[in-house]
Amino acid sequence: MVASMTGFGRAEVSRDGINISVEVRSVNSRYLDITLRLPRNYSQREKELKDIVRSYLNRGNLNITVKINRDSNDAIPLKVNRSAAKSYYKLLNDIRKSVKIRGQVGLEHLLTFSEVFEPVEEKETDEFEWKLVQEAVGQSLENLNQMRIQEGSELAKDLEKRILWMEKTLDEIEKLSKERIPEERKNLHDRISQLIEDKFVIDQNRLELEIALIADKLDITEECVRYRSHNKFFLEALKKNEAAGRKLNFLVQEMNREANTISSKSNDAGIAHMIIGLKEEIEKIREQLQNIE
Repeated sequence: MVASMTGFGRAEVSRDGINISVEVRSVNSRYLDITLRLPRNYSQREKELKDIVRSYLNRGNLNITVKINRDSNDAIPLKVNRSAAKSYYKLLNDIRKSVKIRGQVGLEHLLTFSEVFEPVEEKETDEFEWKLVQEAVGQSLENLNQMRIQEGSELAKDLEKRILWMEKTLDEIEKLSKERIPEERKNLHDRISQLIEDKFVIDQNRLELEIALIADKLDITEECVRYRSHNKFFLEALKKNEAAGRKLNFLVQEMNREANTISSKSNDAGIAHMIIGLKEEIEKIREQLQNIE
């Protein structure tokens, strides 16, 4: 089943006063590139989280944001730096005595120094919270995959339509080519006959053989068979339950190769025009495949 590399997934898990929210954004990429935005105390878990992502996805450029909110009864995440407070208090008293100020050092004076407060250090992750994070990340990736599959389904319909159009165009090209081969043989025979005044100078059997070989070089049956084979494998890959992007890209390259060969062998304006149409469709398919996993 074809999946797009573009999508968005979000999940939220809340238990025992802990709320975990995860957002995942994905765009196309040749490889799997993962960027994580985590709380500071989860930096040591980065590799584990990337392993979780790899179990869900094969390709794409992902940005994952994990946010954790703990119910702490509206506690401010600051604490008093006692050492700094005592030092500033002593310093202010020294200044007061040295300049003979009668007033006392008060709390309002200490609050002018930001070093009196310091942030509360975050605790290391506990296993319960870590399991909640894993659950939220997994759910967000599942939601992302659902969106990617839905978009991939629409892309697959478009690609199938283009492949079927190319099949019909190949039929027309092959039919036109077969109609031209007898005409080309006659033209070759007439041109050679005009160059040779005495037809008995050369071996007529050899002449017919050479004309047949030249006409055979104009035959594009093999190229059309290979092209149809690529189309068949392409349609089969669209329906398989696996990442197909790289395989589809390879098949498109082979289609383009066969189209070039048909174009070089067919010395006909009508066929050349149809080949241009084929190559335009191939290019459109190639652009679509850039967004398929």
